[in-house]
Amino acid sequence: MMDALSVVSQLRDLATEPQNREAIVQDQGCLPGLVLFMDHQNTQVLFATLQTLRYLAESHQNIPIMKNELGMMVSLENLIDRNGLSVDISALAKEVYGILKAPPPRSPERGRRNKSQFFLNSSNKKAKSVTLHIQGLDSTDQRGMCEQALLKVKGVISFTFQMASKRCTVRIRSDLPTESLASAIAATQVLSAQQVVKNEAGEEVLLPISSCGVEVQENGALPDYLPEEESPERDTDRAVSRTTAKEDASGSWLNAAAGFLTKTFYW
Repeated sequence: MMDALSVVSQLRDLATEPQNREAIVQDQGCLPGLVLFMDHQNTQVLFATLQTLRYLAESHQNIPIMKNELGMMVSLENLIDRNGLSVDISALAKEVYGILKAPPPRSPERGRRNKSQFFLNSSNKKAKSVTLHIQGLDSTDQRGMCEQALLKVKGVISFTFQMASKRCTVRIRSDLPTESLASAIAATQVLSAQQVVKNEAGEEVLLPISSCGVEVQENGALPDYLPEEESPERDTDRAVSRTTAKEDASGSWLNAAAGFLTKTFYW
């Protein structure tokens, strides 16, 4: 069974793969659905929707289509002006709006500058990415537990999972200590995190992260999470490890998502 959060989360995971972005934007149901999700009351849905739009806007050929989608710019403006949203949601809405509103890049140099602004926070500091190896990340239940822990941390912008290797790549504000992530994950009492870094030889090694005594600043605007029996099961490996969207477009998951959006919002 699909719900709004599961659909937009899977779309976001698919959109992290550059080769999927054009198919998502060209699908007749997905882009209108994302526009409608920007009016959702669940802040997790809002945040995941904006993350998806930001990934899709990384492909420059998608920008004119997204900009001209009915309700896209108005919905972004409404989010920017909406009171009571977290700083991260407001900042991401402003960034997506700015990218869609900006004139197309005139040269590769301009394109590179735009790409370097990916997920800036409200104070205009660049975000940083941290790759974590998460011990205990063995199933969708543990993934859901990890998602809940990360969503609570103020300063976390986005995250994607690689379930096969028990890894999670987290984009965070540059002023957020990595220890805060480890502390939040350790608080689950089931999972623990180590940072994946490269040594001088270019080999990946696991670096222990101290989580003792680290105070985690939590987001205050997040709603209560769905009870476990209502939370959707996610085919996480399939969502994250896609190398092409052709299968989706021809009738599997992407088509199912579009069907869900159509049945839910169009009558």
